Amino acid sequence: MATTYPDVIPMIAYEDGPAAMDWLSSAFGFTERTRMLGQDGRLSHGEMQAGDGVVMLASPTPDYQAPRHHRDTCQPAKRWSAVPYIVDGVLVYVDDVDAHFAQAKRRGASIITEVEADQYGKRYRAEDLEGHRWMFMERAPG
Repeated sequence: MATTYPDVIPMIAYEDGPAAMDWLSSAFGFTERTRMLGQDGRLSHGEMQAGDGVVMLASPTPDYQAPRHHRDTCQPAKRWSAVPYIVDGVLVYVDDVDAHFAQAKRRGASIITEVEADQYGKRYRAEDLEGHRWMFMERAPG
């Protein structure tokens, strides 16, 4: 059976791609689809699945610096990171946002906002191990 892909796929760079794939599986419950390592052990191409969505990952160069590094070393990035919204991140729909939140928190995700609810559903925002921002949302019934 051929591998299928959605029409839009986020592509995210990580300093340590293999560690990111392991962490995304453990903390966010993603399923690994593909992991290709270069001769130097860096992730040349990785794919993680969440529901019917896919995220592609790679470790582009040894000198790549993830968002957390920029926040820790650059004052404008630090100020921008103080905003709790997901300006440059990924939205993932999940069946049970409360259970997902509990797992992510237990596994070390940096929680940006607790679970919130409105007419559109329930959501929370978190950062992964390298500072990339994610929003997880459960659709409102009906």
